[in-house]
Amino acid sequence: MTVFDILTLICGLAMFLYGMQIMGNSLKKSAGSGLNKFLGKMTSNPIKGFLLGLVVTAIMQSSSATTVMVVGFVNSGTMTLTQSVSVIIGANVGAVATYWLTALSALGSTGASTVTGALEWLKPSSWMPIIAIVGVAILMFSKRSKRRDFASVLLGFSVLMVGMDLMSGAVASLGDDSAFREVIAVINNPVVGITVGTIITAAVQSSAASVGILQTLTQTGTITYGIAIPIIMGQNIGTCITAMLSSIGANKNGRRAALVHLYFNLFGSAILLALYCLIGRIIGGYPFEDMAIGPWAIAAVHSVLKVFYVVLGAAGARLLERAAFISVRESGDDSQTQNLLDERLFKTPSVAVDRAISVTQSMAMLANEAFIKALSVLGSYDGKLADEIRGLEDKGDIYEDTLGTYLVKLSNQNLDDEDHGKISMLLHIIGDLERISDHAVNVVESAEEINDKKVEFSAEAKKELSVLYDAVSEILNKAVSSFIEGDIRLAHDVEPLEEVIDDLCDEIKSRHIVRLQKSECTIEHGFVLADLLTNCERVSDHCSNIAGCLIEVSEYESLDMHSYLGKVKAGGEDFNEKSRVYREKYKIS
Repeated sequence: MTVFDILTLICGLAMFLYGMQIMGNSLKKSAGSGLNKFLGKMTSNPIKGFLLGLVVTAIMQSSSATTVMVVGFVNSGTMTLTQSVSVIIGANVGAVATYWLTALSALGSTGASTVTGALEWLKPSSWMPIIAIVGVAILMFSKRSKRRDFASVLLGFSVLMVGMDLMSGAVASLGDDSAFREVIAVINNPVVGITVGTIITAAVQSSAASVGILQTLTQTGTITYGIAIPIIMGQNIGTCITAMLSSIGANKNGRRAALVHLYFNLFGSAILLALYCLIGRIIGGYPFEDMAIGPWAIAAVHSVLKVFYVVLGAAGARLLERAAFISVRESGDDSQTQNLLDERLFKTPSVAVDRAISVTQSMAMLANEAFIKALSVLGSYDGKLADEIRGLEDKGDIYEDTLGTYLVKLSNQNLDDEDHGKISMLLHIIGDLERISDHAVNVVESAEEINDKKVEFSAEAKKELSVLYDAVSEILNKAVSSFIEGDIRLAHDVEPLEEVIDDLCDEIKSRHIVRLQKSECTIEHGFVLADLLTNCERVSDHCSNIAGCLIEVSEYESLDMHSYLGKVKAGGEDFNEKSRVYREKYKIS
């Protein structure tokens, strides 16, 4: 094997890895929200969890990526450790799809020096240019992101297969190389084989690449079943390195999820290797052991071994979880706080966006709770409740800081236009939600002033404020519910109610001035009243912003709030009718 052969082999491996990355990323983008919905069906049912891991891995073409996602889910509290076990087992089986895909490099290989007729089209070198041309044509002439993602899948697959072809050409002469045969003779030991498979897979951090190399080497005719089977077991162990590295910095359950992945493959390989060697000794050796193995057989052996792994994993799922707990023990002084958002999910950006939406929805519920409780403090001051509201506002600040940082980083990932739009929407919404929490504290401060100074509003003022509070409570509930439930119909109800609330605030101010002129109220009442009206009016404005963002992204695929509000303010029968209904509902008698 010459220096040029080695360089060609390295180039082929690089193209293989690059093609796999392009194809995997494009498949994830193509799956998009569909992948999010599928992941949203996480359940404690082991069979559904297994199928979840299997299908997601087949889509993403990487068991490591799926396992890293699982570590992120467990770390953020989205998935329990028990749920993760069956998903991880499924992910290991789903990886087999990739190995059958890379085995396509053997299509059209008949062992003859030439292939003619219909068999000529079975050779990847015959049909791969067509796939590449189709992919390039779509990229050049199509503007739709889904089509361009599909084109990237085609091009990634083309690059992957070209890489396999380069590697095959580079190692073609190894079959007659005496030095290579000596190396193969050393590997022809189960323990050495499993070690080599583990090290190579861990080094390239890709079981697909490791399997691709092995499939390429089989075409030299020197790799037998006896050599390949232990190497394949080692590849299953080596693929765990990515998840183990990603678990650094995770909480205890996150690290345990990575260990479940490791133990599943480590224990499975150890048990199967022991049985393989024991049965071989009993029967005096396997008849196929010295037979040369090919690329398709490598994929088949992987598939068979995965079946045994699943059987062992299903029987010992509790033991895997227990072993993970023993390895990462609980201790009384350890913090078990979960990360709201985990950057490990960036490996699947659409899933990370979905997680950010979920956390923002939690922030929305918190802001709603804080302001509704603040309004209740006005009616009957409670110091403990006031402190609780301040605690909620502090949490709101943490949410905003965490989400803001996460979303900015996420926006730099490989996202489609739809996900970019969602991130822009969330960045707008979290600011409004944080301000609502701030206004809740402002209302609490007004309640404390009323309590400390013994300020007593007139019966008329109390009645007017009660109507306003009801209106603000409704607009807040509508805005938050429309975001959490994705109900755009509720969002369309917000702007008409916001206009009514503005008019209510103006009317209450006018009535206060009349009472002030009659000496029924004092200037001190006016200061407190002005603060309350300002906070209520600002909250309704923030609700309008939230609803406007949802409508713009859903119906206009933009975030031009000035344009949207201009359209709404222009009126229309629906808007005017809703405004009329709300004016009648919140009419001050």
